[in-house]
Amino acid sequence: MSKENPYAGAAGAYSANVQFGAPPAANGQASGDQVPIYKDATTATFAADVIQESRKQPVLVDFWAPWCGPCKQLAPALEKVVRASGGKVKLVKMNIDDHPSIAGQLGIQSIPAVIAFKNGQPVDGFMGAVPESQIREFVDRIGGKGAGPQIAETLAAATQARETGDLQAAAGLFDAVLAEQPDNVDALGGLADLLFETGDRAGAEEVLAGVPEDKKDVPAVAAIRARIALADKAGELGDAAELERRLAVDPKDHQARFDLAMIQNALGQRAEAADSLLAIVKADRGWKDDGARAQLLQFFEAWGLMDEVTLATRRKLSSILFS
Repeated sequence: MSKENPYAGAAGAYSANVQFGAPPAANGQASGDQVPIYKDATTATFAADVIQESRKQPVLVDFWAPWCGPCKQLAPALEKVVRASGGKVKLVKMNIDDHPSIAGQLGIQSIPAVIAFKNGQPVDGFMGAVPESQIREFVDRIGGKGAGPQIAETLAAATQARETGDLQAAAGLFDAVLAEQPDNVDALGGLADLLFETGDRAGAEEVLAGVPEDKKDVPAVAAIRARIALADKAGELGDAAELERRLAVDPKDHQARFDLAMIQNALGQRAEAADSLLAIVKADRGWKDDGARAQLLQFFEAWGLMDEVTLATRRKLSSILFS
């Protein structure tokens, strides 16, 4: 982690003696009559306390370290805004010195960094000791200015419906959110992704056209745009069976393996696509200026930072690069 460039990651578990409420003192205890406003997270409980909790309500994860001066500048303003939000968001803090793995999996390079999770996914974030006004705008955007809990519950229900295969119900729930908040990027991204997955590319692109210009880089939207771009690229690569025949003749045909990975990804075979690119990285790191690793990073963006295949592949990639 860089100690100069402020941007950091997170992990997940809360200290047993800290409850959501108002800010604790530096030792983690409540100061005065205030109730702690945040929980301290650890790697062990990240899935339960950030991923699962964010399905009920947006969770902000503040990645920090004791030596980080900008972190100390950011903390009071962040806690003040979260308290003033009236419960629209929850705040979790993660000391990256004690718990570095989640930050590494998220690709965070420096601190402080605040990442927002909604419906089990990282959706937005900022880095550095930004002004209080900017933090307030961020929290308003993530938590919503009015029907926050109801909207969050509907989005969570849509995500659950999709995970259980009820795509019609998921689409209806996304539509219900958009009827209330037409510029809700989580609903726009979720609906576009659902439409694209079911083969309605035109419908997906129509939904994406409704994303406000200043929100086009929000992860929920960027991910589906990346998926569409990858599908376009894969469509130009030809027949998977022919590529497999080429590899049977020459396992060192890295171009054939790379093209096959693109097709595998377009077919939804994420693990297979990742393994194909990892094989190239392992055999020849310098192939096409580290092209296989660069493509893996694009896959991670399209799949989502907390996608199971993304996380597993990041671990494999680190093992290859640092072995």
